[in-house]
Amino acid sequence: MRILFLSHYFPPEVNAPASRTFEHCREWVRAGHHVTVITCAPNHPRGEVYPGYRNRFVQRENVEGIDVVRVWSYMAANEGFAKRTANYVSYMIMAILVAPWLARTDVVISTSPQFFNGLAGYAVSRLKRTPWVLEIRDLWPESILAVGAIKNPRVIRFLEWLEMFAYRKADRIVPVTDAFKNYMVDKGVDAAKIEVIKNGVDLQRYQPAQKDPELVKEQGLDGRFVASYFGTHGMAHHLETILDAAELLSDRNDIVFLLVGDGAERERLLAEKERRKLNNVIMLPQQPKDRMPALWASSDASLVLLKKFDLFKTVIPSKIFESMAMQCPILLGVDGEARQIVEQAGAGLYCEPENAVSLVENLERLVQDRALGERMGEAGRECVSRLFDRRVLATRYLKLLENALWVSPANL
Repeated sequence: MRILFLSHYFPPEVNAPASRTFEHCREWVRAGHHVTVITCAPNHPRGEVYPGYRNRFVQRENVEGIDVVRVWSYMAANEGFAKRTANYVSYMIMAILVAPWLARTDVVISTSPQFFNGLAGYAVSRLKRTPWVLEIRDLWPESILAVGAIKNPRVIRFLEWLEMFAYRKADRIVPVTDAFKNYMVDKGVDAAKIEVIKNGVDLQRYQPAQKDPELVKEQGLDGRFVASYFGTHGMAHHLETILDAAELLSDRNDIVFLLVGDGAERERLLAEKERRKLNNVIMLPQQPKDRMPALWASSDASLVLLKKFDLFKTVIPSKIFESMAMQCPILLGVDGEARQIVEQAGAGLYCEPENAVSLVENLERLVQDRALGERMGEAGRECVSRLFDRRVLATRYLKLLENALWVSPANL
C-alpha cells in the first residue's frame, strides 16, 4: 500500500503530533508499505528553521524509510493569530500544489489540528482520486475558542462550517479520544466511519531507568523530589498553577519544579518566575528528543496540566503515556477521559485544574510516601504495555487504512 500523510509537524520537531505521525509511519514502513509525508521545514515552536534545514520550495529526505517531502511555508512563532494563520494556510496551499507531482498513492491521511492541514487532505485526496482519512487530535475550532484566541462571531461561524464540511467529506475519521467520537456523533456524523485510535508511546524509547548522575548534578537536583512538566508552554496549560504551587512550597528545599519546553507563554512565565524569586523552579528550553528519556528518569513525578474548561475533559494529553512508560507517577490536573485512564490504571493522583493547593497536597503525599509513587509507576508501565503500545496501535491504524481502500471517495 502507498500511503500519503499530510502533517504540519514532523521530527526533528519534538511535539506530540510530530511523534505520533513519525511513529505510526515508521511502523507502516516496517510492515512493508511505502509512506510519503508532506510537511514543513522543522521550525516549531519558535518559527525558526532548525540547523541543517532551509525553508525551500521543496526538499526531500529519507527518515527511517519514510519519504519526507518538506515544502515552503510562511514561518511564524507559535503565537499571534494572524501570523500563525498565514503559516497554516501557506502550508495547505503548498501541500496541494506539490501532491500531484508525487507518485501514485492509495490513501491520503491528514491530521488536525492545525485544521488547514486537515482540509488540505480533502483537496489532495480529490486530486489523487483516493480515499481520505481525517485524523482529529483536538477539537477545532472549539479548542482555540476555549482559550479566547478567536472572538469574532463571523470567523467562528465560518470555522464551524469548515469543521462540519470536513467531517462530511472524510471517508474515515480517526479521533484520539472516545469523547471526540461522541462529540462528532452528536453533531450528526455517521458513527460507522469513525474509529478511535488513541495516543500511545514508543516503549523501546521510553523505558524505566536510573537517574543520570551528570544531569542531576548539572541541574542541582541531588537529594530533591523533582516534579516535572515537559511540553508546550501554551495558553491551554495554565502553568501559572506550577508557579503558585512553588510559591506555596518556597520554604522547602527538598522539592523542586522542573519545566522543559517552549511555547507562547514561556517568556511570560520566565519573567513571572523571576519576579516572584522562585528558586525552586528550574525552566529549561526545548530539548532534543534523545535527551528526554534522561529527563524523565530524573523526575519523581510528572505534571500534566490544562486549564479548567469543560472542553478539556474530552482530551487525553499524550504525555500521560510517556509518564507511565517511564514509571513516573502522574499529578494530573485534567478532568474527564484522561483522569479516567490514569485512575483506572492506578498511575497517579488527580489534582483540581488551576488549583495550586490541590497540586501541593497531592505532591506532598508523594514526597511523604515514596512507596506509593513506586507502585503507581509500576502500574502505569503495566497499563501502557497492555493498552497503549504505539506499535500495536499502528497495526490497528493500518487495518483501518486497508479497509478504507474499499470506500469510494465521496462526491468526486
